[in-house]
Amino acid sequence: MQFLPYHFLLATVSATGFLQYLDVSVGKEVAAICTKTGRLDVMCQNPHNAIIHLGHHNGTVTLWSPNQKEALVKMLCHQGGVRSVAVDKTGTYMVTSGMDKKLKVYDIRAFKPLKSYFLPSGASCLSLSQRGLLSAATGDIVQVYRDVWSTPVTKPYMAHRVRGAVWGLHFCPFEDVLGVGHGGGFTSMLVPGAGEPNFDGLDANPYRSVKQRQEWEVKALMEKIQPELISLDPTQLGQVDRATFEQRHQDRVQALGFDPLAKGKFIPKHKKKGRSSAGSVEKRKKQVAHEDQRDVIRKTVEDKMTIEKERKERKKTTAALSNQKSALDRFKIENERTLCVAQTPVTFCGRDL
Repeated sequence: MQFLPYHFLLATVSATGFLQYLDVSVGKEVAAICTKTGRLDVMCQNPHNAIIHLGHHNGTVTLWSPNQKEALVKMLCHQGGVRSVAVDKTGTYMVTSGMDKKLKVYDIRAFKPLKSYFLPSGASCLSLSQRGLLSAATGDIVQVYRDVWSTPVTKPYMAHRVRGAVWGLHFCPFEDVLGVGHGGGFTSMLVPGAGEPNFDGLDANPYRSVKQRQEWEVKALMEKIQPELISLDPTQLGQVDRATFEQRHQDRVQALGFDPLAKGKFIPKHKKKGRSSAGSVEKRKKQVAHEDQRDVIRKTVEDKMTIEKERKERKKTTAALSNQKSALDRFKIENERTLCVAQTPVTFCGRDL
């Protein structure tokens, strides 16, 4: 079960393979998708674009949106079943653990693996903090790793043993605390550097009062993002659809009979005191007639100068590199001397040998 706070959607999965979206603001079901992948036990959300990640028994991870009945992306991550999935807050990296006892880090932008680690017992639960710390539960041991996607990790940052097998863990936002649920109860584990020290008071203020929380809920309901806007790349919403813009422009030109964005013909202003004679008007027309052409020529000259400057810099760099001597140049000189001696004719008793 996952809650999308900016969409007010509750995403749930069932043992029958159904993924359902419920709008909690109106109590209406938005979508019900049959994944056709069997029992669903592994689930997480991408905080960046509100995409749901599901792990399956065949080692694949699928990405889902309420707008489509088919998976947006299917990734083969493990040779066995997927046990846990976690995505960082920027939506860049995804960490998975499987039955093959491997912990893998993926770049979601390219859908390619970055790192792969082998855990002796495998990780049953994963959680990522706001600062990029990864917690993995293996049996009754909780291990915390740091910088798992930038540098190879050889040992954990922290480790802690709890009473009983771990059933779930999650980092507390804006705090250096890791909540661990296990067979013996609940444990709060202190992890230095896990929480984000700087928070946005207008987005998520941990120190807000009851009244501020109520006002934030009202504002969030008014600014609720519709489910139709959930996509893999949320930045596409701010881009201009060039094809649609050009089509609408052509329709407007056909309706009006002229192009409203075209540059109009230059009409010189009438000046008094004899400055609007026929010669002056013609002179001003000639000055403006080839203004666009002059801009094109000026830009072409600037481009040529830039290319010539880059060529000279490359030539200068090549010459500097060619003048540098290396330790192997002395062998080259010796070989040249030997070749010169071998090619010099030898005279013996007046005869050339």
